[in-house]
Amino acid sequence: MHDSKQTSCSQYLTGPGIFAPVHEETPPHPNLPVNGYLPEGLNGEFLMVGPNPKFMHVAGYHWYDGDGMVHGLRIKDGKPLLLDVSFGSGTCNTSLTYHHGKLLALGEMDKPYVLRILEDGDLQTVGMFDYDKQLEHSFTAHPKIDSFTGEMFTFGYALTPPYCTYRVISKDGYMLNPVPITLSEPTMMHDFAITENFTIFMDLPLNFRPTNLVTREKILAFDAIKKARFGVLPRYSTSEIHMRWFELPNCFIFHNANAWEDGDEVVLITCRLEITDSMSIVNWIANPFDFTSELYEMRFNMKNGLASQKKLSLPSVDFPRVNNNYIGRRQRFVYATIVGKRTWIIKFDLHAEPLLGRKKFEVGGNIKEHRLIQLQLLNYPKEFPSDSILSSRQRSNSKLKQSFEQPNAPDADKYQS
Repeated sequence: MHDSKQTSCSQYLTGPGIFAPVHEETPPHPNLPVNGYLPEGLNGEFLMVGPNPKFMHVAGYHWYDGDGMVHGLRIKDGKPLLLDVSFGSGTCNTSLTYHHGKLLALGEMDKPYVLRILEDGDLQTVGMFDYDKQLEHSFTAHPKIDSFTGEMFTFGYALTPPYCTYRVISKDGYMLNPVPITLSEPTMMHDFAITENFTIFMDLPLNFRPTNLVTREKILAFDAIKKARFGVLPRYSTSEIHMRWFELPNCFIFHNANAWEDGDEVVLITCRLEITDSMSIVNWIANPFDFTSELYEMRFNMKNGLASQKKLSLPSVDFPRVNNNYIGRRQRFVYATIVGKRTWIIKFDLHAEPLLGRKKFEVGGNIKEHRLIQLQLLNYPKEFPSDSILSSRQRSNSKLKQSFEQPNAPDADKYQS
């Protein structure tokens, strides 16, 4: 992803700003000041991982580069503790997940790394994790955990065949046999989705072209003519032979919100992007409102093979999140981030009737009615927002299952309010 032409990205290497290099680890900091109060019952660890360009780059720099670095905040009894700022030993710099008693740092071109949080708040890297040598390929930064079964679903993509490999990990942490997915060429597949019975893969027109390195062109090329393809596979299938492929107009997708089944249809809620060069950080910084990602609903009919889509929001919406208890099941609310000089955390109600604003929306109403929090960026564009994390009260799976089966019940969605 290096691009020697992106010289303006050096502002991230010289700082200050959220992407600037951090050269020292720090010990835990207790007794942090609190403006206002922390909600009663909010206890646990909040961790974030990101790229740290600590080491000098001999080639061009891209904001995806940098070894993984973790920050943490412990909240207990209304008091916050800033955990150790810890450097990782690999490039897993994109996300964190917790499964089968292991905290994993993830990056889509690497294998997971196991982290440990000590009692005093110190963060340690245990090392790379390959599931007893069962994992021989990369591991997506956005695996999906089914809260009902305890299983984790993941995939990895590569520059050589098979270009995509699907995996299921049992609730006990055992990785099942690989399922190779056939693609016509190596594709950047940043995310995917699951439902109760299916897994959705995205074969989108952002492709790796290694031969471009010979002519000093970008290794990633966006094909503005190619259709967007979505593959729906029974999630426990041991072969891609059962895959159903659907086509929709050209687009790219970084992040999905959720997916579920509705009769004969598989429904995907996602942030759809129309752009000719989705890796051009220079153009994005120059005009962030050209980042035209919008919340969409896509439907794939498993009976007649047809696909459809409709827009749910205005542009510049990304980093969608839902209550993790609803992953793979129908949910009501989507939390997302509006990207721009004024940044908002947005809450979409997918059950709401459409409202009219500057544009007509199919579902979810006018985005202005759903603003929750404005994030004040004091040093734009060197500060940049990411996704929000929903912390919900603990509920039993039996109670959640009842709410899924009765979506119109009065308390059906209060668990993610």
